[in-house]
Amino acid sequence: MDLTHTIYRLINGIKVFALVGPSGTGKSFRSQLLAKKYGIEYIIDDGLLIHDDKIIAGRSAKKEKTPMGAVRVALFDDKSHRDEVAKAIQKNHLKRILILGTSEKMVMKIAERLQLHQPQKIIRIEDIATEEEIQEAIRSRKIEGKHVIPVPSIEVKRNYPQIFYDAMRVLFKKKTPTPGSNNKMIEKSVVRPEFSKKGRVEISEGALSQMIIHCILEFDSNIVIKKLTIKTDAQGYRLVLCVDVPFGNQLTGTIYRLQQYIIENVERYTGILIEEVNIIIDQITRRDTE
Repeated sequence: MDLTHTIYRLINGIKVFALVGPSGTGKSFRSQLLAKKYGIEYIIDDGLLIHDDKIIAGRSAKKEKTPMGAVRVALFDDKSHRDEVAKAIQKNHLKRILILGTSEKMVMKIAERLQLHQPQKIIRIEDIATEEEIQEAIRSRKIEGKHVIPVPSIEVKRNYPQIFYDAMRVLFKKKTPTPGSNNKMIEKSVVRPEFSKKGRVEISEGALSQMIIHCILEFDSNIVIKKLTIKTDAQGYRLVLCVDVPFGNQLTGTIYRLQQYIIENVERYTGILIEEVNIIIDQITRRDTE
């Protein structure tokens, strides 16, 4: 506990930025340019802490064998993983950091787990890339299974040789060059994660419904589920539950705990993000007695 508070105090002054966009839209590809624009020293991308073209700490989600495993790594679900990165942040005394994620909820969760402030500035991928560029990135991801890690190929070959695919070099030109200044060439690595080689794994609405129903029954078998609606968008899954609740419960507290129970368990065991759980109480019922 003392170590946790020490780390929090030391990294408390860090300014946190976030780049948000759906999976495969080119966030990793553009992260270095964005970091350069805002004077950001460090990047959190898919489980890695990156600085000056080097992997400082963490492990890559792209090395995982399944998409669910990759999401857990990207979210720093494992305590030893997040402690390693939090300690590296503290050790390096950084001032600014950029967190990449598929939604605001994801980057906020990463910041919380790494004991950082919530992002002070959130940039969306559509603010820094054209629609054509985003669609090309999505095409490359879906058809070819290619992902980008924003470090040179030598770093990826050293740490993750089994997923290395190719290197790319991007020339960043200055809009208003000054005498003696040079345009900067940045190398990035193209990788093909294990999970992208084996096809895509998705969770059906039926399977997700069964898991949610199981969570509710575990929480309180007297709660009756009348209706369950599942909606998805770029931010994650949104659930609407219509239930009957036993008489005698403190409703506000019970419903809040049920929401958290569903979110924590579904996210832990599936790797998907639950953006919100809305619960509608249809009736108050008599509790069953044995």
